Amino acid sequence: MRVRCVGAIVHDAEGRLLLIRRGHPPDKGRWSLPGGRVEAGESDAAAVVRELSEETGLRVEAGRLIGSVDRPGTGGVTYEIHDYAAIVMGGELSPGDDAAEARWTTPAELRRLPTTDGLIEALTEWNVIR
Repeated sequence: MRVRCVGAIVHDAEGRLLLIRRGHPPDKGRWSLPGGRVEAGESDAAAVVRELSEETGLRVEAGRLIGSVDRPGTGGVTYEIHDYAAIVMGGELSPGDDAAEARWTTPAELRRLPTTDGLIEALTEWNVIR
């Protein structure tokens, strides 16, 4: 079974990348892009806006598709993740929902964090980080 998901690639004015530390399985305790499942009848853009609000407290506008990856889950599930650029329109950074923490990070800091499998490789391939 395939599950459609979205993630957001968001930078602040200083060029730092927004990350969340996952508060629940899968990958509890690891850092990743904010995002989650697309609900029935929901567009990817609407899912990005909703997930960012729930996980980070930020209001965003979803932009263009940056890249997509498939990640295996438990029980034969494959998570089909589509990562979009997003711009902060308001709100205050505050972790919520599935996020134990939320923070802005530089590429150097990102490389030192325990991240979800394949995150750094995907961000490098998509020229989000160098």
